Amino acid sequence: MRSLALFAGFVSMLSVAVIAQQRGQNPPGRQAAPPATPHNAPVGHGYIPPQGPKPVAHAPAAPAARAGQPAASRGLAQPSNVRDLPDHPAAPHVHASNNEWIGHESGKNDPHFHLDHPWAQGHFSLGIGARFVYRIEGGSRDKFWFEGSAFQVSPYDADFTSDWLWQSDDVVIYDDPDHDGWYLAYNVRTGTYVHVLYLGPR
Repeated sequence: MRSLALFAGFVSMLSVAVIAQQRGQNPPGRQAAPPATPHNAPVGHGYIPPQGPKPVAHAPAAPAARAGQPAASRGLAQPSNVRDLPDHPAAPHVHASNNEWIGHESGKNDPHFHLDHPWAQGHFSLGIGARFVYRIEGGSRDKFWFEGSAFQVSPYDADFTSDWLWQSDDVVIYDDPDHDGWYLAYNVRTGTYVHVLYLGPR
């Protein structure tokens, strides 16, 4: 009888521990941000910026964009190589050592990211910032999705996604503090990011 009572007590304690652990888990489809890599770590490799870029204080003046036309049809040049160090990507990226967003210096006047109707499909509301990591479920740079939400990479940034894996890469969505209507999709594996439009529910 005593053995049975001890066994019942053990099962009861185990059940309480399992329930407590489940309550502490993240919602389905999301995972907690892994700890930041050491300051001398290369770009990417699981590093997740704790916050998005700060607004650009003194952006260079830029010519006005012709309304209603995407950047690619306005005759605007594609972005130049933004590799700042020999072993860093030739794409906009984030330094793990100091959370510096390389390639995000153009500011509010950049015609490549002008939208006549910002947030035309509404605001993305599943969760923004380092606490929310999403697994891309399919698509391409023209339209990709996760958890029922769809996005499109800016035509101006499209070439920077040539090494993205549209079935399996993890991304974090950040607000773009300078360009109304745009978000920044940061690829956890590559450490690079691009401007994306929220297209609404998939």
